[in-house]
Amino acid sequence: MDIAPSPIPSRTQYVLEAVKHAILTGRLRPGQALVEAELAAQFGVSKTPVREALKTLAGRGLVVMSEYKGATVRTVDTAMAHAVYDVRLLLEPEALRRTVAARAGLEAAGAALERSDAADDPAGRSLANRDFHRALYLPCGNPLLTRMLDELRDQAALVSAVAWQAVPSWEQEAHEHREILARALGGDADGAGRALHDHIASFVQRAFPDRESPGGEPPDGESPDGESPDRE
Repeated sequence: MDIAPSPIPSRTQYVLEAVKHAILTGRLRPGQALVEAELAAQFGVSKTPVREALKTLAGRGLVVMSEYKGATVRTVDTAMAHAVYDVRLLLEPEALRRTVAARAGLEAAGAALERSDAADDPAGRSLANRDFHRALYLPCGNPLLTRMLDELRDQAALVSAVAWQAVPSWEQEAHEHREILARALGGDADGAGRALHDHIASFVQRAFPDRESPGGEPPDGESPDGESPDRE
């Protein structure tokens, strides 16, 4: 007999969502200590739900647990960023191709773009960006593929939050999002997949450039010797 996993207790879930939101919107910075007693006092709970929430967040790649230092917000470096985005490059464009081929609805993606355009702070834009990307792959028709991308989603958002603080590129990415969605709505599955691949690849290379792009190719717009080609 299959046994369903136990639900997370409500107090633990409350703390988990609050801490995750603070991490992904930049209020809790990479490397910042997460002191159980302080968080318990902040949220009006005992240390037990805080401890369980931090363990769950560690499993999702947002928090690091150390026997000596306790819990800290995960630090993002070039290796971590490229590892996360390499997996996105492998999975997310294919999921979008399947979404388009299935003629699935993309209303949620359009709504996320509108929220991003209307947002007046980085936190709002960050959350809308996460919703946009999920709306592209969620209707792909493969629950395992969706679950794999969902499990990567928080780490990708952490990379984005760190990158946007150093390299604000909201307008460029919003333009790329609109192009991706236009191709998808037009039924161009391969074109939408290519546009999404280029969007993901250019972001990680722009924000974390200290590595060759996936496949050993130089970043878009550069020749193998690192010089930019003449543009018409």
